[in-house]
This record gives sequence, C-alpha cells and structure tokens, in this order.
Amino acid sequence: MAESLRCSHKFLKAQAHGTLAADFLTLDTISLQRLYALVFIEHGTRRVHLVGVTAHLTAQQARNLTMTLGCRMDSLCFLLRGRDTKYTRTFDAVFKADDVEILLSPPRAPRASAICERVVGTLRREVLDRILIYNEAHAVAVMTQYIRHYNRHRPTNPGSNCPRTGPNHPPRPP
Repeated sequence: MAESLRCSHKFLKAQAHGTLAADFLTLDTISLQRLYALVFIEHGTRRVHLVGVTAHLTAQQARNLTMTLGCRMDSLCFLLRGRDTKYTRTFDAVFKADDVEILLSPPRAPRASAICERVVGTLRREVLDRILIYNEAHAVAVMTQYIRHYNRHRPTNPGSNCPRTGPNHPPRPP
C-alpha cells in the first residue's frame, strides 16, 4: 500500500511540470457589472498568469497566454480546466495547436483542480474582498500587481519563508 502511494506521488510530481490549470474568477464592479478574470497556474512552478479581465471570454485570451509563455509552451502537455461553457472550441483549439491535451475536471469536483482553486481563493481573500473594482482596467491593474507579488515574493509553502523564484531571487533549494 505504501509503495503504491509512493509510486503515484512520483508520477504526479513528474507530470506537474507539464500541467497547466485554468479557472475563472467572477467579480462585480461598483456599477454591478459582472466581469470574468481568466487565471492560469503552472503546476510545476506554481506561477500564476492573469490572461485577461473581460465581460466575455474569447480565444484571444488563450493566444495571449501562449505568447506570454513562449518557448515554455513546448514543455506543457496538459491543460486542466472545468466544464464551463465559457470555454469554447476555439479556446481549446489554441492549446491543441501546441499539442497540449485538454483534461476536463469532473462535474462538481473542485478538488480535481485543487491548486487552481486555492489560487482563486487566495485572490478573492487577499485582493477582491478588500477593494472596490471600478472597471476592467482597474481590475487588471490591481490583479496584475498582486500576481506579480504572488509570483515573486510569497513563500511557496505556508511553513516556509523561502520565496518563489523570480528575476531578483536565487533559485529555491530542492
């Protein structure tokens, strides 16, 4: 039993560097307009990417992420996403063009994409529950600034004081 758990843990750890997860955040502006923020997280590095904040999702947002990641897209094998109808065929086609397999999480199973769900919860608790958002541009500015902090300065584990790897930080110890 312990041996099989060790093997499955090694398998998941090996696949983490090739996995990307996507999720939506809904937020309301002070004028009660509903906006959607599309967030991606790389499982291997826990690096968060805000692709856009809009009233409607488009395939252009997926293209923006592929351009941002550039050559790192070659190392990605899987995109884990929910079954929401906001993800269109053209959205999926952007990733399939880069040979990224789309994995759909089971219905009503938030633990299937636990890493992404935790990031969404963190964004809500630490940013969106504490500030009034005026419009799309304001939401992008606020969330971009927080995600920059999240990717560069926050510890990777709650018990660790070791920040994430960033341009101004040395790599984490293994």
